[in-house]
Amino acid sequence: MVFSGSGGQGVITAAIILAEAAVLHENLVAVQSQSYGPEARGGATRSDVIIADTPILFPKVVQPNVLVCLTQLAFTQYSSIIRPGGLLVTDSRYVKPGKNVDARQVELPMYDTVMEKIGRPIVFNICMLGVIIGLTKLVRPGSIMKVLETQLQKNVLEINRQALDLGLKLSEGLDEGEKPCVPIK
Repeated sequence: MVFSGSGGQGVITAAIILAEAAVLHENLVAVQSQSYGPEARGGATRSDVIIADTPILFPKVVQPNVLVCLTQLAFTQYSSIIRPGGLLVTDSRYVKPGKNVDARQVELPMYDTVMEKIGRPIVFNICMLGVIIGLTKLVRPGSIMKVLETQLQKNVLEINRQALDLGLKLSEGLDEGEKPCVPIK
């Protein structure tokens, strides 16, 4: 799985949370790595996550089953690497898929929904994470919350719970009749 976007959107944090939830609460094996541009905020960001139920032999994602693009630059840069038939998730505010990609494309208003319902962009990444686990069924929402409970102060835990729930709701009905997208690489 590859999460991509821009520095400050929380794609690396979301990937770390997902990997920790898989390892600590789902008895899975996970590897997470990251790369980003020289700017602390605004530069290109990519985080790879491999989750499996067997040992992981190579720590980098070459051809992801799941690709998340939260900016147009990320879409332009990474849309060609997705495995044919994989899952491509984009945010409708920031990404206008202009080229045909051999993947199941899911375009959702994640950022706009967070701003409308919560009003704080800081939890955009947690909404995106809710969408991903809603579509893939890779880990349970409760496992994500257990990780958040250990990392966040109590005063921000509730808005993160709300953002996770928003993402899960956005993903509802999008995977009917399909198998979960696992194993994820």
